[in-house]
Amino acid sequence: MTRRKTIYDIAELANASPSAVSAVLNGSWEKRRISRKTAERVKALAEAHGYSRNIQASVLRSARSKIIGMIIPKYDNRYFGAIAERFEATARNHGLFPVITCAQRDPELEAAAARELVSYQVETIIATGATDPDGITDICRAAGVRSLNLDLPGSAAPSIVSDNRGGARDLTLKLLDACHGTAPGQPLLFVGGRATDHNTAARIAGFRDGHADRGIEVPESNILACGYAGAKAYAALDAWTGDLPRGIFVNSTISLEGVIRWLGDRGALGADRTLFGCFDWDPFGALIPGNVGMARQDVNAMMDEVFRVLGSDQPEEKVTLIPCNITDAG
Repeated sequence: MTRRKTIYDIAELANASPSAVSAVLNGSWEKRRISRKTAERVKALAEAHGYSRNIQASVLRSARSKIIGMIIPKYDNRYFGAIAERFEATARNHGLFPVITCAQRDPELEAAAARELVSYQVETIIATGATDPDGITDICRAAGVRSLNLDLPGSAAPSIVSDNRGGARDLTLKLLDACHGTAPGQPLLFVGGRATDHNTAARIAGFRDGHADRGIEVPESNILACGYAGAKAYAALDAWTGDLPRGIFVNSTISLEGVIRWLGDRGALGADRTLFGCFDWDPFGALIPGNVGMARQDVNAMMDEVFRVLGSDQPEEKVTLIPCNITDAG
């Protein structure tokens, strides 16, 4: 069998020092003032010869792994997909190696994922949308690993979350104003999510705030916090006994599928029938007739804040709210 290439072999082929090759392969070459031409030559040779850095050996030598982990709840969601993509790019720009695992909103899987990441000697774990963020923080603290919460807050580590209440209020006002010409003073329906979840509870509060700003009372029966799945949104609307609503606040793009199917089945889909707004953004959802606007969470700003906090020596265990952007339809 052919002997596996070492960093010294790559250095000889590239006519560079082993330390320069190491800097290129670990992403710190720009700080070392190594030329881009040399860096590209080293990367090309490493790829051509199938070289991969021995991470465990590197950890033993430097006492730093430069590995950063993220636990996310779902893959099949544009919002969490955008977070994962931005996390990977930002981590690499900071000279870190990102590792992502999905825990399916299961606290036992979250804990198992945290322990597994710790075993790989990660330096930091970011718990995104975790059901038990403080449990993950406890595991990290016991292992001497930093932790941070994203999307859902915890009490034991810094948390960066969207301003769900403010975004929901702004979207509610936009939808109420759009419905005013044909249904002045009529409250909207709120569909989707679980009232016990932090984000849904904050959005319901913002939904009520928006109505209060317009002097409109919201009956409890107009809050259909039925779960996130599209089928559950459809069933909740089907069981609703009121008249066809003029406006619907949809709590997530996951629930939006059920809302659109329900409106379509009743011939109520369109700008001249039932209008809707959705918390969180989807490019196809923005094109559906009757869409007034969407609350788009600022993933870039959230990730910038994550790495700003990680760069501080003693971050406060507080919740940082990142404003949402209210987009127009189309």
